[in-house]
Amino acid sequence: MKVLLLKDPKDKDAGPDPYVKELGLYGFEATSIPVLSFEFVSLESLFEKLSHPESYGGLVFTSPRALEAIKICLKENSKNEAWSKSLKQRWNSKPAYVVGKATASLVEEIGLTPQGEKSGNAEKLAEYICSREKPNSSALLFPCGALKREVLPTVLREKGVPLESLTVYQTTQHPDLQESLSSYFSQQGVPASIVFFSPSGVRFCLQHIQKLSGDFINQIKFAAIGPTTAEALEAAGIPVSCTAASPTPPDLAAGIQKVLHIQNC
Repeated sequence: MKVLLLKDPKDKDAGPDPYVKELGLYGFEATSIPVLSFEFVSLESLFEKLSHPESYGGLVFTSPRALEAIKICLKENSKNEAWSKSLKQRWNSKPAYVVGKATASLVEEIGLTPQGEKSGNAEKLAEYICSREKPNSSALLFPCGALKREVLPTVLREKGVPLESLTVYQTTQHPDLQESLSSYFSQQGVPASIVFFSPSGVRFCLQHIQKLSGDFINQIKFAAIGPTTAEALEAAGIPVSCTAASPTPPDLAAGIQKVLHIQNC
């Protein structure tokens, strides 16, 4: 059975995509289609803030893209040197809060120690942060996307935990998305399941998928990587058959296997 993953395929250099690999263990034929493109902004401002750890109580990351923005900054020799010599060590005396494993591994790549990676979503991370931060302490620096949800900032504000947001990337539709979807459906047919990985993916893909699936859309089992994406699908009138227990390849694969196995019985 075929499963369509609406996400960027993992870099070839890093080995097979873990979601494709995990679904393959269950006998599913999974394909990834890139949905989003990212434009990085305010990088000078980002590094300026990173250069003053004494002004902040810690860092908050809810997206791998925010770490990509930092890594782009660190490609400059002078900035990389400043980071390696002192900034990294000074930030390491403060918490680096993260929302999931993918973000946590990128935090480790820049030499910091992540906290809160088991949270899985912004709501739970906000609760975790509030349980550890005192009200009216130094602000936490939050590099984020232009489309960030307001859940985490709102919860922290209500609890008196200062947060300084900085938009470091903007999300747009991948230029090849429509062509990639058309090509997939014409060559592979209608998949047994389609997995959405973000509310932006729902916004950019759903109309195309409805058109390409036609009358067969009711046969597709729609899945979401987490509750936020599931809410976006439901708001668009799409029944969600499966939401991953946590945003990891094993949990997603197990959820899809359960849904499609029941369907087959």
